Amino acid sequence: MELRVVDRTDDELRIEVAGENHTFMNVLKGALLRTEGVAAATYDVNPEQSGGQTEPILSINTEDGVEPLDALEAGANAVSDQMGTLADDIETAFAEA
Repeated sequence: MELRVVDRTDDELRIEVAGENHTFMNVLKGALLRTEGVAAATYDVNPEQSGGQTEPILSINTEDGVEPLDALEAGANAVSDQMGTLADDIETAFAEA
C-alpha cells in the first residue's frame, strides 16, 4: 500500500491510498467513523470523472482538536484489531470442526 498526502490542515486530511479498492476503503472508512473526534470520513475513487485518477482519495475531517493523522492511526489500529479477532475466530471454528 502506498500513501500520498494530497492535502493536510489542522482538522482535515486527504490522502491517496494507491493499490486499494472499495473493499478495504469501506472497512477503513467504517472504522474511522467510529473513531472519537472524527466528524466525517469518506473516500472517492475517481473524483475527476473523465480521465482522472482512479486511486482512492481518503478524506478525514476531525473536531474537538483531534489531529486527523492521529484519527487515521486510531482507525487503522481498529481495523488491525478486527482482523486479529477474525483470524482468532476462524482458527477456533476450524479447531472445533
